[in-house]
Amino acid sequence: MRRARDGYQYQPIPRAPTEDVLEHENERMAEELGGKISTLKHMSIEIGNEVRYQDKILRGLDDDADRSSGFLGKTMNRVLKLGKGNHNYYIFYLFLFSIFVFFVLYIVLKFR
Repeated sequence: MRRARDGYQYQPIPRAPTEDVLEHENERMAEELGGKISTLKHMSIEIGNEVRYQDKILRGLDDDADRSSGFLGKTMNRVLKLGKGNHNYYIFYLFLFSIFVFFVLYIVLKFR
């Protein structure tokens, strides 16, 4: 009676599985594995499509960067050529004009 008080319940001895049960279990696991494989195949195809799309975008970005660097290089060469010339008085006129514009803005904003 001691076992009845401790909550002991009868548990039968497990029987050895038969071939039908094992075969059914193997088929179920094979179906699960097939589902997982098809999911992985679909995911790998989607990853490949995404990689191709992003590669196309990156190539376009690289081309745009090459074009803009070429444009910037040409512009810098022109600016350097202009600075090396005997046109130094243009900078002086630009400086005077900027001082005049700031002075006019100061007067307009002060008496507003």
